[in-house]
Amino acid sequence: MKIAVIGSNMTDLVSYIKRMPNQGETLEALEFKMGCGGKGANQAVAAARLGTDILMLTRVGNDAFAENTIANFKANGISTDYVLKTNTSSGVAPIFVDQMSQNAILIIKGANNYLCPADIQSAAEEIKKCQLIVLQLEIPTETVYAAIKFGQKHHIPVLLNPAPAQPDLVLEKIKSCEFIVPNETELSLLTGMPVETEEEIRHAALTLHNAGLKNVIVTMGRRGVLWISEDQQQYFPPLSVDAKDTTGAGDAFIGCFASVYCKFKDIKLAIEIANHYAADSVTRLGTQTSYLSKADFLQKYPHLSNKI
Repeated sequence: MKIAVIGSNMTDLVSYIKRMPNQGETLEALEFKMGCGGKGANQAVAAARLGTDILMLTRVGNDAFAENTIANFKANGISTDYVLKTNTSSGVAPIFVDQMSQNAILIIKGANNYLCPADIQSAAEEIKKCQLIVLQLEIPTETVYAAIKFGQKHHIPVLLNPAPAQPDLVLEKIKSCEFIVPNETELSLLTGMPVETEEEIRHAALTLHNAGLKNVIVTMGRRGVLWISEDQQQYFPPLSVDAKDTTGAGDAFIGCFASVYCKFKDIKLAIEIANHYAADSVTRLGTQTSYLSKADFLQKYPHLSNKI
């Protein structure tokens, strides 16, 4: 069981604050932490901690952040054979988390901007051995399109997390994806439709499905998860947890979903487990630091032990 994650890595620069500052205002932050992040790396680490073999195709810069990222991949059992060095800065993400556990994030893509279609070809023989390709939008769109075409050509299912949302994403070029997994904001930007209510979210998700996307899985945070396919319109209720930091919860969901799906080929089961895994992650601070290993996850949720 092997997953190819073709995507970004970032160094997270996390400030914990009482509230977001107003324009021109200076506030003292409560705490600062630095960690490894980036949507691609987060999803890869979540899946790896759940026991999945990961091929990570990404680019880092030529700075201290790059060395830290490489060391982090190795510490999580992820091969660095296709973590490519680039003569530029690494990607960084300043993150602000308030006392209501809400977050605001800036990303500076750096080396991630240089991951190109040729890099996919350089890793082609290894990617062909994978059961799933996982993509996000923190790398050039042309590289995302190339990875989708690669998956289609070699009969490898593709999961696209359309984040950060890009309203100019060409649906015709992504509709061969087996899964698209947006949150409500990304769903609204992709469809141009409102998503204030669960019914509006369902209508927007149906629009994507009707455009050719086979499985539309909308992560709705405190409102749960919606899955729409040819024969399913299923709602998964949220789990009640004491949220401390929602940063990286969507990535936890996707990494867990990918891991469980590749093992069992059961979408409903993968959503159910990923819903638990993501909800659990928000009970701790940080992104990757909040992702449990498989052993720790099952110890905390023993009723899932016969399902994963």
